[in-house]
Amino acid sequence: MFLYRKLLARSSETPVRVCLIGAGKFGSMFLSQVPSTPGLEVAVIADLRVDAARSACRSVGWPADLVADTDFTDDALTAIARDDVDVVVEATGHPRAGIAHARAAFAAGKHIVMVNVEADVLAGVALAREAASAGVVYSMAYGDQPALVAEMVDWARCCGFGVAAAGKGTKHMAHFHQSTPDNVWDQFGITPEAARLAGMNPKMFNSFVDGTKSGIEMAAIANACDLAVPSDGLLFPPAGVHDLAHILRPRALGGVLERTGITEVVTSMEPDGRETADHLRWGVYVVLEAPNDYAAACFKQYGMAPDSTGRFAAMYRPFHLIGLELNMSVLAAALEGKSTGTSRAFVGDAVACAKRDLAAGEVLDGEGGYCVWGKLIPAERSLREGALPIGLAQEVTLTRPIPAGQVVSWNDVVFKEGDDTVAYRRAMEEVEKPRQAA
Repeated sequence: MFLYRKLLARSSETPVRVCLIGAGKFGSMFLSQVPSTPGLEVAVIADLRVDAARSACRSVGWPADLVADTDFTDDALTAIARDDVDVVVEATGHPRAGIAHARAAFAAGKHIVMVNVEADVLAGVALAREAASAGVVYSMAYGDQPALVAEMVDWARCCGFGVAAAGKGTKHMAHFHQSTPDNVWDQFGITPEAARLAGMNPKMFNSFVDGTKSGIEMAAIANACDLAVPSDGLLFPPAGVHDLAHILRPRALGGVLERTGITEVVTSMEPDGRETADHLRWGVYVVLEAPNDYAAACFKQYGMAPDSTGRFAAMYRPFHLIGLELNMSVLAAALEGKSTGTSRAFVGDAVACAKRDLAAGEVLDGEGGYCVWGKLIPAERSLREGALPIGLAQEVTLTRPIPAGQVVSWNDVVFKEGDDTVAYRRAMEEVEKPRQAA
């Protein structure tokens, strides 16, 4: 609390200095807040498209002199190592790049805010351990759903409530799992021209539509909060905010959950295509379980909408502002040495699942593409079945046919020799296997 006071004190000294890697949509949203935040500056922006990064700064309202005074480069590793960088923000969205950049930050003694949740779910537990050994902060990105949900779960537990379920809302229907970059804007609900003007990449946004991003984000929440994940993928039940506590409770009590203490995503769409009333498409939630009759009575007394038993009630946040809120993570790391959420256990994994019948010899095109989507399953099952992480299902060749709906395994693909990212993930798996078996 009172982080802003610390920021004001810092503003009269040396500002908090950031290296931003990736000036896409999330990075641009963060950049828009920098000029109005005292004591915060971006020392360097690293992006493979340097001119596009400069253009992003201008498009979000940076004055010409601030653009001129900021360094731009396509060499992220050199930018990370600079003496005038306190915090690295990794916002590329590419898991391989994210892991490499995080490890470079640890080696350079820099805190890192991992906007790149794909990298976090691929190897977050190993990265968190490496950060701790280096004495730096490895943090989720505040403003994105995982950090916001982790904050709500922590609040609930500190207040003495049980957590029946936690997660987010989205727009999803069962057939969206087969969505491709060709039809993504129809599913998403905007025109191709509007998407182009907003700088929205069809492959990236298709990962939101086809369920991959939901699987990745719920895995990140489970791994940060030690919550369970569904045994065979997210259910995506339709639920408005008034119905969260009724639907997101155990099946034995009339809800949809296979157990209590689990991550789940609710959809804003009914099975027949109607929009769910009072939906939570842009928000996050936690379903609380009262520890006693007195607390349960208070739910109703103070205007909450408990379920029929009176013991479950939901707290929710209707919106998240993504990169516009990222300062909270940057400042918590720099000023207090704290994270806004971090991987603590390998509980959930997002694995590659075939969108259609795939033939031997096909090359997988990764998250948001035409071949596979990311399915959330327990980490124990992922390790037992040798499932291929969605973060590594890019530019790898299938060795056998995979029927639609089947999870792809490590044994179904061929990787290039000397792949550092594969080696890092496999090493993490070897550490985790005995823990999962215990």
